Amino acid sequence: MRDPLRRAEQLFAANEAVTCEGRRRTYGELGTRVRKVAGMLEAITDPGDRVALWANNSDTYLELFLGIPCANRAIVPHNTRWAVPELVYATEDAGAKILITDRDPGAELSAVVDRVIRIDSGEYEELLTAAPEAEPAITPDTLAGLFYTGGTTGASKGVMLTHANLMANAVHTQLAQPLVGDDRYLTIAPMFHAAGVYCALAVIWVGAANVVQPAFSPGVTLDLIESEKITCAIAVPSMLAAMVETQTTAPRNVASLRWISHGASPVALEVLKRSCELFACEHIHLYGATELSPIAAVFRFEDTFLDDPQRAKSCGTAPPGVNLQIRDTEGAIAPNGQVGEVTVQGPNVMVGYWNKPEQTAAALDADGWYSTGDVGFLDADGYLYLVDRSKDMIVSGGENVYCTEVEDAIYSLAGVLEATVFGIPDEHWGEAVHAVVVPRDGIDLQEATVIDHCRGRIGGYKVPKSVTFQTDPLPKSGPGKVLKRELRAPFWDGKDRQIN
Repeated sequence: MRDPLRRAEQLFAANEAVTCEGRRRTYGELGTRVRKVAGMLEAITDPGDRVALWANNSDTYLELFLGIPCANRAIVPHNTRWAVPELVYATEDAGAKILITDRDPGAELSAVVDRVIRIDSGEYEELLTAAPEAEPAITPDTLAGLFYTGGTTGASKGVMLTHANLMANAVHTQLAQPLVGDDRYLTIAPMFHAAGVYCALAVIWVGAANVVQPAFSPGVTLDLIESEKITCAIAVPSMLAAMVETQTTAPRNVASLRWISHGASPVALEVLKRSCELFACEHIHLYGATELSPIAAVFRFEDTFLDDPQRAKSCGTAPPGVNLQIRDTEGAIAPNGQVGEVTVQGPNVMVGYWNKPEQTAAALDADGWYSTGDVGFLDADGYLYLVDRSKDMIVSGGENVYCTEVEDAIYSLAGVLEATVFGIPDEHWGEAVHAVVVPRDGIDLQEATVIDHCRGRIGGYKVPKSVTFQTDPLPKSGPGKVLKRELRAPFWDGKDRQIN
């Protein structure tokens, strides 16, 4: 991860590297601050230590995203929407000794680290100013970070990504959707999320500018596109839909845009068509996963295929350096057009899950192929189409929601006999979390009771948006597995796929 910044410092030292809320720094300044992050951490941590970061998007977040790994420490980005138990778990599981944050972490989270460094109080800036510059030795195989993603069974898992993984993604991204030196890239998606930083290294490599938006607001986003002459941006579908609505009612000058990418979950076709009309630029569909650093497929010029009833449903082709295969239930390669599990191989594939060898073995085969859990097919031209999701997961507003986590929260409510969770179509979020609950005999449960109970235990984006109740036991297979497909089928009636 150090190479792009070294190149930018050497060739584009005076170029604007990052701007956020009026603060502008050149590549020369950014390089100095990244080395000072290393100097700061060398005084309070050891090589290989994990450093948790819990903060909103900012120019400081970008320098820490670079600086922590370049200090030969591993960054542990925390989702700003997690509940306290989730924050504590990820911090303890990673063994993070330091927490850097822009908010009050509270006593429970503070108690599991050796030290908290506050960005919002000025403490971080004071430490950085006093720190010497340092460049500890790192190799391509050095662990760059643990990126936590929920688990289909049990607790969430720390995805281990190395410097080589993240650099491979930068190469693949640049080959598939090239950036140029005069680009002004807008970071809208949260930077703790793979979508928020998928282009960060490529932007630096070519000496382009990264304009960081601290928190998403469609009006602010459009204002930044106009005032900062933004050329490129990524938006998860819920963000894109909000931008479309705002641009329709209060249009800004967005003529500087040359492409908008979208990913993390599929977007409604009508939203995409309106976006293409309003923003009049290339649209790019991205598909990937945290475990893939994150890009696995890219659909360039998607806007030119929206009237093609088949190709418009695709999420693209593998970028150079990434291999896609569809495997049948026996693990054999499926022919074109046959539905099976999407598997991915390449230097972008994670090295495994932190301290979870069984889950690692289940996800990665001996040849390094990662099983995504998504079900789809490839056509004769190599375009990937997603049909269903084999993992017990919902994608709502670009966030992965693992059903087991939500079900565990519901089961902790007295009076619940059985519960199951699945995704249902939602025009705004893509999928919404829906729960079906069977109360114990004589217990009168209300939807609001279940929802309020979940709020204190899991992140807000995981809390069910709706709950239905039934007295009959949940339908089950012979081995006793809940047949979610039967329960969710009425919600998806008329849809051509079970992933919205």
